[in-house]
Amino acid sequence: MSDASAETSPATASAFAVLETLVARGLEWVVVCPGARSQALALAAATLEREGALRVVVRLDERSAAFTALGIGSETGRPAAVVTTSGSAVANLHPAVLEAHHAGVPLILLTADRPEELRGIGSNQTTVQSGIFGTSVRWMLDVPAPDSAAGGVAAGQSAAHAAWSAALGHEPAEPARPGPVHLNLAFREPLSSAQRPLPVVVSMQTPAPPQRAILTLARGPRTLVIAGANAGPVAEQVAHEGGWPLVAEVSSGARFGRNLIPHYRAALADAELTNAIERIVLFGHPTLTRQVPALISGRPDIETIVVRSGGEDVNPGHAAKTFADEVAIEPGETDREWLGAWLRVGSAALATYETEQVENSPAQRAPDVAAGRSSDAESKRAFVAAELAAVRTPLTRDLVVDAVWRATWPHERLVVGASRIIRVADRVVPGKKIPVFANRGLAGIDGTVSTAAGIALASGALTRVLLGDITLLHDVGGLWAEPGLPRPRLQIVVANDSGGTIFDSLEVASTADRGDFDRVMLTPHGVDLRALAEAYGFDYQKATTAGELDQALTQPESRPLLIEVPLER
Repeated sequence: MSDASAETSPATASAFAVLETLVARGLEWVVVCPGARSQALALAAATLEREGALRVVVRLDERSAAFTALGIGSETGRPAAVVTTSGSAVANLHPAVLEAHHAGVPLILLTADRPEELRGIGSNQTTVQSGIFGTSVRWMLDVPAPDSAAGGVAAGQSAAHAAWSAALGHEPAEPARPGPVHLNLAFREPLSSAQRPLPVVVSMQTPAPPQRAILTLARGPRTLVIAGANAGPVAEQVAHEGGWPLVAEVSSGARFGRNLIPHYRAALADAELTNAIERIVLFGHPTLTRQVPALISGRPDIETIVVRSGGEDVNPGHAAKTFADEVAIEPGETDREWLGAWLRVGSAALATYETEQVENSPAQRAPDVAAGRSSDAESKRAFVAAELAAVRTPLTRDLVVDAVWRATWPHERLVVGASRIIRVADRVVPGKKIPVFANRGLAGIDGTVSTAAGIALASGALTRVLLGDITLLHDVGGLWAEPGLPRPRLQIVVANDSGGTIFDSLEVASTADRGDFDRVMLTPHGVDLRALAEAYGFDYQKATTAGELDQALTQPESRPLLIEVPLER
């Protein structure tokens, strides 16, 4: 620090030290919420953005801010920082913290707090922030309010170094895997100053990342590779190299390749196939079918190997005894008969499904190209009639999912909300190497729009969001964007069946009073989605047919777009 530091408040000196150290370590994004106690951090972030050191996103509420940062971390693999003021603001971060913890997404929480002398005396906007997230953070530090600018710099640098390392799963994280970390930063008045301190000199002596456990797999056992949420392309690579069948959930990032088993539920229901399994290699967190955990927990004779993906260890029935950070495969011949048996069952189920779809939906029928080119007037009329019937086909959930999946390219992003729609997608979509995201750490509907906004901002790519109406309304704040700045490239497709129809699958739905069930479980809302879209600066389209939805999905971009698809319950 120079002599100018004498004119800089300790709060401002500390805030710049924290952020400049994080920037030196690789921080690119800071999500800021309004608040008085956090003003030094917010203003320092804005200054550093003007200087080209990082990018700032402003959010009106803390829950949306934290999920925006979660989306950035999911896209980049590096933590974004969230700045909040004290009190209840901090508690609003908790849903995203839990998702980051369970999914293994790096995240840094910078929460401003009252100094020690104002705690525990009923001071305004003051609560116990130290330890508020319990075991859901990898590491936490309560940083006392600095008494001098020099003291603020020293403490801020040290805390920021440790926070960055811990968020990436390095020392001092516990356990040593990526996830959320919490820096609780106390500040005394004056809470900021106009004087910008000179940039701090950042020491880059950082702890080495932990050693990763690599397990070499023998080729012999009949192996099934299972990819749950956040498994990543490595699951497909292992299945391909081993010559083993791949069961991949839609949010796994591994739903592609020659070894992918289409309509995998049919294969998992085939006792002849599952009884022959000798080993399972599990990536990610499977959440979309009961068959996978039942298979693992119900067959103690199967060797289950869990490949850690960053979040908590997945271990249905505590059946897995082997855990690894990476796996390698020994050289040798592949068992083509084993893979072929799984592919035959999955392909047969796919063929049955496609036949049913063609019979029930003109939109799924392949066009008769020859008839369209025929000189015979009757053939041409039949072709035109068939094409009109296809585009006018009323939409079902299967058709909505299929249309969004077909419209999405590998350079784009797809975010799928938790609830009924992701289960439909997992059941019907074919293999395709596109980046798919879903908050499946806790499989909640929290923050889906905000997460997608973070992904869109960090990637710069068109990001489609496929969700239900309740999931949208649960995160309305995520639709807001700072005026005058480039908006996230979002295309939100809302399957609107006027409530949480996923609960219709519960056994109680057939026994409870219908009025009571609809009111407290289905929760019909009656919200005008067109008015909601317009209020938040989104373009709006309603799609009731296959043709209308295809047209909406492929129209040129102008503003962010909300597409409402009304569906029957």
